[in-house]
Amino acid sequence: MQKGVKNSSFIKRHVAGALILPVLIAFVYYLPPWPYFLALLAVVAALAMWEFYTMYRVPARLYLPGIAIGAALFYLSCRHPEYFTFGVFSGLFLILLLRLLLVTTPSGCMSSLGPLVLGFFYIAFSLSFQWLLRTGENGLEYIFLLYASVWLSDSMAYYVGTYLGRNKLYPAVSPNKTIEGAFGSVAGGALGAVIIKNIFDIPGLSGTEAAAVGAALGTAALFGDLIESMFKRDAGVKDSSNIIPGHGGMLDKIDGFLAAGPILYFIVRRF
Repeated sequence: MQKGVKNSSFIKRHVAGALILPVLIAFVYYLPPWPYFLALLAVVAALAMWEFYTMYRVPARLYLPGIAIGAALFYLSCRHPEYFTFGVFSGLFLILLLRLLLVTTPSGCMSSLGPLVLGFFYIAFSLSFQWLLRTGENGLEYIFLLYASVWLSDSMAYYVGTYLGRNKLYPAVSPNKTIEGAFGSVAGGALGAVIIKNIFDIPGLSGTEAAAVGAALGTAALFGDLIESMFKRDAGVKDSSNIIPGHGGMLDKIDGFLAAGPILYFIVRRF
C-alpha cells in the first residue's frame, strides 16, 4: 500500500511538472516583463505568503491584510524602490495597529506578528530580486539560468538522494535529505547553468564561470529548502499546502528560489 502511494505521488509529480513547465517557460520567454512577469511573481508571492501564514495558524483577520501589505511592498520594491523604506514603515505600523485593535488581548501577539512580518521579507522581498534580474542586462538569459539551475538542483538532489543517499544531512530539520543528495544539488545547479550558457551564449560569462555560478545557486537552493523545512517542522506540517499535485504547495516549489534569486542578482551585479 505504501509503495502504491509512493508510486502515485511519483506519477503526479511528473505529470504536474510536464504540464506546468512548458507553459511557464513560454510565458516567461514570449511575454514582456511588464506587466506579465511582474504579475506572475505577485501571484506566486501572494499564494506563498498565504501558505506561510496559514501554516502558522495566523488568524484570517490578520493574514489577509498581511498578504495585501506584502503585495504592496513587493510592488514598491520592484517598481518604485525609492518608496520602499516608507512602505516598510507604513506596513509594519499598520500590522501593529491591526493587531492592537482587532485582537483585544495582548496574549500571543508575538506568535501572530512574527510570521506576518517575516513573510514580507522571506517571501515577497526575496522574490522581487527576480524582477530586478529580469529587467537588467541579459535579464531573460539570467532568469532562465536561475530557473534551470534551481530546477536541476532540486531534481538531482531528489534522485541522487533517493537512489544513492546513505548519510543523513540534517535529520532534525529534514529527515530524508542526505549528504549525497546535497552533492547532487550542487552538481545539478552547475549543470543547469552550463546548459543555459550554451543555449543563450550569455556575454561575459565563460563556461567555467557558469559552472561556478550554478554550483553557488545549487548550494543556495539546498539551504533555501532546509530553511523552509525548518519552518514546516516548527509548524508541524509536511507540506506548505497541497495545491500542486505531487509537489505540495507553492512555497515548497519556490523555497530554493527565495535564496538563489537574490544571490544570483548580487553575483550578476559584479559582472
